[in-house]
Amino acid sequence: MAIRRHRLPRFWLALTLGLVAAGVGAAHWWEAQLPDRLEQAAAEGDYEACLRYSDQLASLRWMSGRAPREQGRCRRNKAETLWKAGKWGEALKLQLLLSNSPAGMASDKRRLEAWQQDLKSRALARFEAGDLEGAIALLKPMGEHQHPDGKAYGDNLREFWSRNRLQQDRARALVAQKRWWEALDALNRIDHPWWKRQSAGLQSQVEREIAALKAKEQEHHSHGDTSLSTVPMAELDAAVQRNIGLGLDDWTAFTKACKELGGRVVEAGPETGCQR
Repeated sequence: MAIRRHRLPRFWLALTLGLVAAGVGAAHWWEAQLPDRLEQAAAEGDYEACLRYSDQLASLRWMSGRAPREQGRCRRNKAETLWKAGKWGEALKLQLLLSNSPAGMASDKRRLEAWQQDLKSRALARFEAGDLEGAIALLKPMGEHQHPDGKAYGDNLREFWSRNRLQQDRARALVAQKRWWEALDALNRIDHPWWKRQSAGLQSQVEREIAALKAKEQEHHSHGDTSLSTVPMAELDAAVQRNIGLGLDDWTAFTKACKELGGRVVEAGPETGCQR
């Protein structure tokens, strides 16, 4: 029994070493086969097999350090195929892996940058056409890439979109209150092409109302006290807009502008004017 107890650990040790040796030998054999299989897959245009062999070879690289150029060629061709098929996210991911790998070249990094710029241009075109979510979807494959101000491009687009929407909402509320000068100021702050088109009708309405007020004011003064001169409308309009820009409401902006121009507010029934 004593002899058996001594022989048993040796048996398991020998078995374990044998299995390890067999595993290492199999790995060496398979690693030796991979370059030829990789080259054949690249030549046949079998990119899936080529990439699979490339990954396997990369995992065994500690054994030989080999990184054949076919590995780069497979990734390069597969990325281009994906890009042409409109699978931009997959193409960018693969191209980024290629650029950062030993098989990558300077031209691969240039192509990656060109593709990223192309996606930005596509996203901007959708954004200007009014498709915010479509633009965001195009930018998702570039997730980690940011604008120089530190924010993701998608975040900047959302902020820009929200700012224009809020200005239109503000203008509508001011129109409902017949605060025409403030409404015009809000509309003039809209700087997105799609939102400008959406608010064009509202802007026309506001401009018509302001023009009507100016016409009534001029008519009132033409029949009013001839001993008083009317403050020039161009100067008054400019002063009113300037005061509105400072945050004043339309009435305060008007009275302050009139006073600044050396005039006084003259009321005749529902009409109000500024005369010197």
